[in-house]
Amino acid sequence: MPDTRKARSRAPAPAARRAQEGLVLFIALIVLVAMSLAGVSLMRAVDTGTVVAGNMAFKQAAIMVADRGTQNAVQWLQANSAGAVLQNTNTGAGYFSSRPVVEPNWFDPASWSESAAVNGGAPDASGNVVRYVIHRMCTQPDTAYNGMNGGVANECALFYAASAAASGGSMAVGAPQFIGSPQIYYRITTRVEGPRDTVSVIQTSVLVSI
Repeated sequence: MPDTRKARSRAPAPAARRAQEGLVLFIALIVLVAMSLAGVSLMRAVDTGTVVAGNMAFKQAAIMVADRGTQNAVQWLQANSAGAVLQNTNTGAGYFSSRPVVEPNWFDPASWSESAAVNGGAPDASGNVVRYVIHRMCTQPDTAYNGMNGGVANECALFYAASAAASGGSMAVGAPQFIGSPQIYYRITTRVEGPRDTVSVIQTSVLVSI
């Protein structure tokens, strides 16, 4: 009697397993590449953050160092406030007896060709070089604050400090008030060149009595 049972076919099973194993390997490679790219991106982000933080620290240090230029400029103004010294431009000391007609680009090194340098222009211990220029806030150069230059009156930014109770001053309404000696505004512009090409520019206004 013939055997009518059907033979079981086992040939497709190994092929299916091989196909599945190849798919898992492909997915694993994709995940590995994605993780590698994520790791590289994370490292770059950390490096960028470190560089930015360092640059901000250098920038802040340069701003603090700018006080040295301001202090040197104030000391020079105080030492030369007597007489007519401040009426005349002195580029060797970085001093100009009138304000600039056109505001310079203070970040352009060419604007600092006639400036004064702290410590002779030598870098300090942190590598900062400090320079400054002083402008008397007047319209006419080499002219007294209340003088004339070629028939043009000099106009200066002045401040009159209120005097203490002036002796003999009238308290009547509308009576003229006594005032002290005028003070002239001077603008000090300081530039600091630090490490990593850090450049900071600070401007300060001071009053000096005539």
